[in-house]
Amino acid sequence: MKSPACSPFLLHLAAARLGWVSRVHREVLVVGLLALVGLSVAHAERTDRDKPMNAEADALRYDDGKQISVFTGNVVITKGTIVIRGDRVEVRQDAQGNQFGQVLGSPSAQAFFRQKRDGVDEYIEGVADRIDYNGQADNVRFQGRAVLRRYRGSTLSDETAGSLIVYDNLAETFSVDGGTANRTAANPSGRVRAMLTPTPKDGAAPVPVPSAAPALRSSPRMEGVGR
Repeated sequence: MKSPACSPFLLHLAAARLGWVSRVHREVLVVGLLALVGLSVAHAERTDRDKPMNAEADALRYDDGKQISVFTGNVVITKGTIVIRGDRVEVRQDAQGNQFGQVLGSPSAQAFFRQKRDGVDEYIEGVADRIDYNGQADNVRFQGRAVLRRYRGSTLSDETAGSLIVYDNLAETFSVDGGTANRTAANPSGRVRAMLTPTPKDGAAPVPVPSAAPALRSSPRMEGVGR
């Protein structure tokens, strides 16, 4: 995705002149940072990429030379149907215009990502200790006590938990890893756990889900992950 004419540096400069950036404990409100954060997901709501982005945080640090913005403290980012929450969000853009985002949770709350799927009343929602968005590979990586859910309307349809979940937006597939990092008191073996609701057949009443759509497919391989 190409950067628009509006630069986050100009927004940062304007905020500094108003005395916002120098006050670390005062909330930073940044509107329209399209140049750096375009966390859109293919096969999710395609119009999200054309929507303005709003970010709120306790503080913002922007490096124009490295093309990096770092939001810290109760960060909330919205862009169309996308909602991102975390304690720290770092966004960078490479020379080719590819964008990458890293969201970190806090001891009291994990990082959070949610977006509507395209053309259906469904939402993909995930939490993890760390969430990475790779705009070049077009995937989202949930790492550390990761949980990925799909909602049909407001009804939970599918839920998968593991130490690492990678959601491929283009192929609409996901892969899940378990292991020792996924061990908890409720899951001492650390094995992957999943709840998958069958898609209602044509003509059948969708109980309890209100609409039908192709289910996400589990992929045995993880490809195109990382920066």
